[in-house]
Amino acid sequence: MGDRHSIEDLLEIMARLRHAETGCPWDIEQDFKSIAPYTIEEAYEVADAISRNDMASLKDELGDLLLQVVYHARLAEEDSQFNFADVADAISAKMVRRHPHVFGDAVVADSDAQSVNWEAIKAKERAEKQRSDGPPSVLDDVPVALPAMKRAEKLQKRAARVGFDWPEAAPVFDKIREEIAELEAELAAGSGKDRIEDELGDLLFAVVNLARKIKVEPGSALRQTNFKFEQRFRFIERMLAEEDRKPEDASLDEMETLWRRAKTEAKTEPT
Repeated sequence: MGDRHSIEDLLEIMARLRHAETGCPWDIEQDFKSIAPYTIEEAYEVADAISRNDMASLKDELGDLLLQVVYHARLAEEDSQFNFADVADAISAKMVRRHPHVFGDAVVADSDAQSVNWEAIKAKERAEKQRSDGPPSVLDDVPVALPAMKRAEKLQKRAARVGFDWPEAAPVFDKIREEIAELEAELAAGSGKDRIEDELGDLLFAVVNLARKIKVEPGSALRQTNFKFEQRFRFIERMLAEEDRKPEDASLDEMETLWRRAKTEAKTEPT
């Protein structure tokens, strides 16, 4: 290996880590299922680096994510299923197939038209892989293991492609108000956990629908709100610490006052 490593070096490193006799004991013990959670975690860490605009971390996190692809490919190669080259070939073929306006003679007017064309190509691919337990569905191959919010968004987008969608955002606000009222009614009636969870799920699904209609990625919006909450609550802790106190020593009114102060000071900070 030279001073600057290549993808071939990475593939060789993984092969050595997995060597039955001289490899790393931990790496040798792993399989697809045990590695899958790390793959998901690394994808989130990539998103986190992007949200912080931390390019140095992004480079490292992309490497960690690439390692996951290499790891799964190595496991498959050992099982004589496929290898890394097959993975690269499959995604390359898919990108060419799904972009006939770039690699062929098709013409698309804009990104919206491309999205429609993309979904049409994917629908054809799904039909070719028709499930044996029923007719093909536009909802086929939306992974069940996706985070619930992302899966809700994908299910809604798929249904919208065949016209099952409101044409604008206004009716979604009505739906959200309807779902809030139904949740309040269940709470007032002292309903059981299952009914409460069902109504809360309907409300969250409607909020995801609103995000989709106004072209906001709901996960990104929630991440930003999580960040704001963390910053403001840490401000409360710092202010109380200056008085040698902790949040549990303060009243809710005191903390609310500090919360409003944190919001005000954040608005006046230079950007």
